[in-house]
This record gives sequence, structure tokens and C-alpha cells, in this order.
Amino acid sequence: MHNTLKDIRTQFRLSMNGIVSQSMREKGAVYKLNFGVSLPKIREIAQRYTKDAALAEALWQEDVREMKILATLLQPLDSFTVEQAELWAAGVKQQEIAEQLCMNLLQELPFAEELAMKWICREEEFFVVMGFLLLARLYMKGFCLRQEYMPLFMRRAKEVMDVGLSRSQRASLLALKYYGRQSSEQADIVLLALADYPLSGSPEREEFYEDLKFEFQYYQ
Repeated sequence: MHNTLKDIRTQFRLSMNGIVSQSMREKGAVYKLNFGVSLPKIREIAQRYTKDAALAEALWQEDVREMKILATLLQPLDSFTVEQAELWAAGVKQQEIAEQLCMNLLQELPFAEELAMKWICREEEFFVVMGFLLLARLYMKGFCLRQEYMPLFMRRAKEVMDVGLSRSQRASLLALKYYGRQSSEQADIVLLALADYPLSGSPEREEFYEDLKFEFQYYQ
């Protein structure tokens, strides 16, 4: 394991892009170590290794951007539990890692929907962000939300949207967009839930409503 981690770190050093790394730091993406390696290159490196739970866990524990992303690519689905998903999510502190975790691993799990619905009800910002990002990923794949989850999804999305500009708000907006894209009926449900936005007197809320309205008109 030690030699494998050393080999991986060496590959990231050889692919390091200092300009990208500095740009990320300036934009607030702070890691203990960030090599600035591109996502396609990280995926290329991932293909050199067999998926392994112990290796993925070791990579995730490193406060290194590239190793965390690689962990999401090398974690086997069949051994990733709800409890482990909770532990990994609790350590997420950057938007990019939240997105990569949802895209590369969480959306493929058989309990992804239950996880997402649980997380959108949490108080911690990144749990909420990942909950909505995960729902957005599922809707992108054509996943149909269970009927019993509908009231909770719409209520939490509207609550988060009403809070103001935030990561959670942007993630909820994305989930609403992909949910509404699935059918004209679902688009109507979203717009009806936000029907007071154009009348609220808030330019920001009206902009959200018009953004969703345009999105649904374009994709229907």
C-alpha cells in the first residue's frame, strides 16, 4: 500500500501544473496540497490501478486534491456502505470534491436516492450541497423521483432557494432544472411551487424563476 501511494504521488508530481494550482488557491480552493492536475489526467492515472476499497480509503484520508478525486474513481461500488458515504461526505470542504464524489461514485450507488433525500435535510452546508447535486445527477440519467419524496424535495428546494446566494442554493437550482427537464408536468410542478417569485419584489428571486422558466421552455 505504501509503495502504491508513493507511486501515485510521484505521478501527480510529474503532472503538476503550478499555474492551475495557484489559480485554485486564489479562488478559495484550499488543500494541504494541490498539484493542479487536470481531471482528464487524473482519470487516465486511475485507469492504471485496479479498484480497491483499502486503497481508495487511504487516498481519501489524504488532504490532497488529486488523491481525493482518485479515491472516488477507485472505490468499488459493492463495498461502499451508507456509513462510509456519511464519513466521506463529512470530510468534504471544497465544491469540486463534492461534485466529483457525486459524479464518480455516489450516483452509482443503489441507495443514492435515499442518501440524497437524507442529506438535503441536514444543516451542514456541504451535506445539503451534495444532496441536491446527487439528485441533479440522478435526474440527468432519467431517474424518476419516488412519489413519496416529492413534497420533501420541493419543500427543501424552495427553502434553500429562499435563503439567498449560496452553494446550497446553486445546487438546489440545478436539481430543480434537471427535474423539470424530464417532462412538462414536472416543469409545471416546479414553476407552481415558485409561483410567488415573480411577485415577490426581489430581483434575485424573479431571476431564479425566469431562469427556470427559460430552461424548461428550451428543453421541452
